[in-house]
Amino acid sequence: MNPSLSTSPLATKGITMSVLLPLPLLSSYDYWVPFDMAVETGSYVEVPLGARAVTGVVWGMPTGDVGPEKLREISSVIDLPPMPEDLMRFVDWVAKYTLARRGSVLRMTMSVPKAFDPPKMFTAYRVANGIDIKNESLPGGLRLTAARRRVLSVLDGSRLRTAVQIAKAAGTSASVVRGLAAAAILQSITFEERTPIPQPDLELAGKHLTRAQQAVTERLLASLHGGYSVSLIDGVTGSGKTEVYFEAIAATLRAGKQVMVLLPEIALTADWLRRFEARFGVPPVVWHSGLSDAERRRNWRAVVQGDARLLVGARSALMLPFPELGLIVIDEEHDPSFKQEDGVIYNARDMAVARASIGNFSVILASATPSLETMDNVWRGRYRSLSLPARYAGAALPGIAAIDMRTETTHRQCWLSSGLAQMVDETLRNDEQTMLFLNRRGYAPLTVCRACGHQINCPQCTAWLVEHRLHERLECHHCGYFTSPPKTCPSCGVDGQFAACGPGVERLAEEVRNRFPEKKYAVMSSDTVQKPADVQALVRRMENREIDILIGTQIMAKGFHFPSLTLVGVIDADLGLAGGDLRAAERTYQLLHQVAGRAGRAEFPGRVFLQTFQPEHPVMQALVDGDRDKFLAAEAEARRQHQMPPYGRLAAVIVSGRNEIAVDEVANTLGRTAPSDVRISILGPAPAPMAIIRGRHRRRFLVRTPKDRNIQIVLRNWVFAVKPHGGVRVVIDIDPYSFI
Repeated sequence: MNPSLSTSPLATKGITMSVLLPLPLLSSYDYWVPFDMAVETGSYVEVPLGARAVTGVVWGMPTGDVGPEKLREISSVIDLPPMPEDLMRFVDWVAKYTLARRGSVLRMTMSVPKAFDPPKMFTAYRVANGIDIKNESLPGGLRLTAARRRVLSVLDGSRLRTAVQIAKAAGTSASVVRGLAAAAILQSITFEERTPIPQPDLELAGKHLTRAQQAVTERLLASLHGGYSVSLIDGVTGSGKTEVYFEAIAATLRAGKQVMVLLPEIALTADWLRRFEARFGVPPVVWHSGLSDAERRRNWRAVVQGDARLLVGARSALMLPFPELGLIVIDEEHDPSFKQEDGVIYNARDMAVARASIGNFSVILASATPSLETMDNVWRGRYRSLSLPARYAGAALPGIAAIDMRTETTHRQCWLSSGLAQMVDETLRNDEQTMLFLNRRGYAPLTVCRACGHQINCPQCTAWLVEHRLHERLECHHCGYFTSPPKTCPSCGVDGQFAACGPGVERLAEEVRNRFPEKKYAVMSSDTVQKPADVQALVRRMENREIDILIGTQIMAKGFHFPSLTLVGVIDADLGLAGGDLRAAERTYQLLHQVAGRAGRAEFPGRVFLQTFQPEHPVMQALVDGDRDKFLAAEAEARRQHQMPPYGRLAAVIVSGRNEIAVDEVANTLGRTAPSDVRISILGPAPAPMAIIRGRHRRRFLVRTPKDRNIQIVLRNWVFAVKPHGGVRVVIDIDPYSFI
């Protein structure tokens, strides 16, 4: 344990303390503590840095890097509870693991600058002690007018109200209230603006649990009281995993601890949050990118002050300063969106386990398709596995079949096979709903000139521009660049020869409209549902049977329950298998399994059809056979043979910059100085598959070491010894998920 992070008593006057600032700094700075100021490790303080003032955290004893004559004083202590010691240790751990700067990690815990501003103060009034409001005369000979009588009658007992509230209730002006206060008839009290946080009702009973759920719940609750532990709720889609971990949440709240639930942001819908509210009587405090600045400030302060007992959020919630955190739940633990790809690069699932280990409390992972990393920890006995193999209330799992597109005949520019189209028609005639899944936004992924073959690419990225016909524009999904579709080819100058190649969900919707003109359809993608309210409106339309065919991308694979949805058709099921992604097969299996799980969740049986050109692929075979464990075992063996995660360590080093020559110089220097060790495999430098993103040229190294080798030390001794120049940036990604 770092001695500088041990809990310390109030610092004596006239000493120095180190302060870590939320800036890209490797270490903390020393400051004098003024004689009239008391600080402790973890105190939030304001300090001078150059000509500006910066909020930081007292990190412990001084570093001694600067002589005392050069030190400046801490300006002020911010009136907030100090940062919890286990969070400080976690900041240091994350920085060391990810090779990020400590100040950059700290900044994630202080992501709401306005939360450190002095709170807004209000003045409220009540009747002063000893004043009899029934007496016709007031102290000081003040005459009791009708307006004053109404003001006094509004203030019953010791209830506090602001001048505006009193005046409105009494039907008079605020000046009458202030006049009574000036005459000492009313007592004024100044208080901090603090929106009350509704507290969970722990007396509410949860839903009736099946025997299987009850057995899992009992084992789960038994693990909560023994300090650090990790439990996996491994349950098929619709098995009631959420209801089980609700009971663990309730038990933790009863023990006086705070609870954090992490969800993929895509799953943070009103329906999902309403399930929490139904179970605990109040909505949870939430944390995601859609909050306003005021909501973020309120919720951050509610966490640090201990008012927020139950918080549900996206991956960034992991860095919030909980003073009494006792449980982290990670639902859909396999989801790749838990990986942070910008700034400090980390996997929230793995970091949550580390935070629980440091804080000595429990973690619950939940998934129908656990990641191979999680399953390997189960096989090793490091994690406990709790199985829910059947759907709730006796609902049957859907049958899954593959449609071999090599033997299918489809009309030109049509994407539904004849077999799937027939199944859709049959489902609609039975007055049931259909979902068509295609994990590709827009109308078409590529636009080509028929005359010369010119492809319309993004000017800032190595990527095609995707046609979005609904918005009448071409868009890059990597940098956000967009433009209107050209009428004339910029290469050959021929007019009207552009053709859309390949399908997106908009194009699939066009085919559905033509094939089933009397049926109602809707498209669900991040282009059509951009706010929680949009998702909620679409879900309500599905529940009210206002939609016959729902067409969408992966956004609709998470947690939605549509009782009348019985058919799921997957268009281009092979889409995720292309490329050199280490986890391509695993991700494709997880995504298609989750999509398939939307079918037949109520009393009507479900069917799933996968349109594929590779029906013999292990992913397709595992889905059709319903044999997940066989697929995972084969995937694990393939990874083990090549010492790939989780059976080896992997890191990516990305060199990028706007000047291609400077990028190559830095990349080549790294290549020449790479460690020569037979146990370390370094591939590169090579242009990244996406060689240019947002105008920055990119070169990549892929570093692989055995499981028992400290890859961070290897990278620190190698990469940190090379100083980039010419605006070049070198980024290290430990445990990479993206290989573009």
